[in-house]
Amino acid sequence: MADVEVQKPEAGPTGGAAYPKERRGFGSSVLVVVLSLVAALAVPVLTYVLLNGTFNAMSGRVSAVLVGVVAIIIGVVGVFAMYTLVDLGIKRLPDNIGRTVQPYAWAGPAVVVLGIYLVYPAINTVQLSFADATGEGFVGWDNYRYVFSDPAMLRSLRNTLFWIFVVPAAAVSIGLGFAVLADKLRRTESIAKSMIFLPMAISFVGAGIVWRFVYSFRVEGSGEQIGILNAIKVGLGGAPVDWLAVVPWNNLLLMVIMIWLQTGFAMVILSGAIKGVPEDMLEAARLDGATEIQIFWRIIVPTIMSSIVVVFTTMIIGVLKVFDIVWVMTGGQDGTEVIAERMIRNMFTFRNFGRGAAVAVFMFLAVIPVMYINVRRFREEEATR
Repeated sequence: MADVEVQKPEAGPTGGAAYPKERRGFGSSVLVVVLSLVAALAVPVLTYVLLNGTFNAMSGRVSAVLVGVVAIIIGVVGVFAMYTLVDLGIKRLPDNIGRTVQPYAWAGPAVVVLGIYLVYPAINTVQLSFADATGEGFVGWDNYRYVFSDPAMLRSLRNTLFWIFVVPAAAVSIGLGFAVLADKLRRTESIAKSMIFLPMAISFVGAGIVWRFVYSFRVEGSGEQIGILNAIKVGLGGAPVDWLAVVPWNNLLLMVIMIWLQTGFAMVILSGAIKGVPEDMLEAARLDGATEIQIFWRIIVPTIMSSIVVVFTTMIIGVLKVFDIVWVMTGGQDGTEVIAERMIRNMFTFRNFGRGAAVAVFMFLAVIPVMYINVRRFREEEATR
């Protein structure tokens, strides 16, 4: 009962039967779909089975170090071998079927893993945001009402907006200034850039610990001030100040830490963009009598504006996710709450999974417009090349 005319198979380049795509029968289409699913699932499923079986067999019998070594071997050598076997199997298929299945074999496992570890948790988080503190009872929109009505949440929203306006603007401005100055150097450019970029090697938690020694406070008369700011203030005859408890300046002092961390990143990206500005354009401006300041504002900045926007929006995403600095420095006390800190606090301290999930969903929705701007800028850059 074939309602599609099937052409007699012809020999393909590898000897297999090659069916023209438009003449493929219903049975061949089903076979392609099945083989594509198998190719996409083969490596993830086999890797899980192999790792799970190995861990169960080795559990309690060998050291954790040996288990880690075996996991690395399976994850690298084993997965490479699985890809090789799947690819060999595809090459034995007829050419037209093999060409259709091959993309699923290579990209399919990555899509499956992303679906398991990103898409499924995202869907589960949205569902959890409509549940109660235990994550079992349905409460409707109550958790989202909490996001926009709780005093601590409102303070976190206000503080996060403050972070969004201050941190990216300051880090990009300072990074751009350093990039321009470093570009003027000849022999010590790499050394100067390395020193400015060095804080990027420190984690947010590590940076918080470092800056605690800057803002450290001891009550007057209880001992020597070990905080740099208070040591200077006391040395000049003043009284020590609990800097992280001074509202609202404590928020600004926390922002300084992230600005210190992100300035090097902005400098490196923008320095590369500045080096891409055509030298003949700069020389022509100088010959016309333009000053260096005029060249900077009228030629360099407009030329690298796309890079500035990308760096700026990338930092906005980082600011929306920051909680490490606040957690280490103040624990969210004294009016220093931010959105990510509220999410962690609700989820893991208060054990209110519904509210924590609602804050997480709000953060995700807040990031989407920034991601859209980034994607649009990338497309505009590609269109102009």
